[in-house]
Amino acid sequence: MELTVGALVGLFRKWKGTTLRTEHAKESANRDFSQSTGSSDYAALRQLTLVRDSLADSKAEDIVAIDIAGKSALGDHMVVASGRSSRHVASICDRLISELKDAGFGNPRVEGLAAGDWVLIDAGDVIIHVFRPEIRLFYNIEKMWQTPDLDDGKLH
Repeated sequence: MELTVGALVGLFRKWKGTTLRTEHAKESANRDFSQSTGSSDYAALRQLTLVRDSLADSKAEDIVAIDIAGKSALGDHMVVASGRSSRHVASICDRLISELKDAGFGNPRVEGLAAGDWVLIDAGDVIIHVFRPEIRLFYNIEKMWQTPDLDDGKLH
């Protein structure tokens, strides 16, 4: 099939304003986003269950789940856990990232994995913090997020 200049100009006008992607780029874009991007409570709870089970299977310690729905736009749940050493923290997180991908939740954003002192995994609906015990004690982020709601406006 032979394309003329007029046909090419027509195709350009048709595609103008749209982003063209190769099939590989489309697959990559779809994998980067969680299937639970919608406001489905079921998907958030399914993701939270997977996170808690993975952390327990990896022998993470002091696992705390905090409901942050309505307190933050970051996600619906926050999970805080500890590993015994930097190597244990990194191992816990590697396994969790792999299980999130395998379950179809996309590629979570990860910070701090190389150092292994404090790893943050943003899985969309669930945000996971995995610390070494002394780092967790120092930052004490559970206390910040578990503060009671002050509906009556009184501060005592």
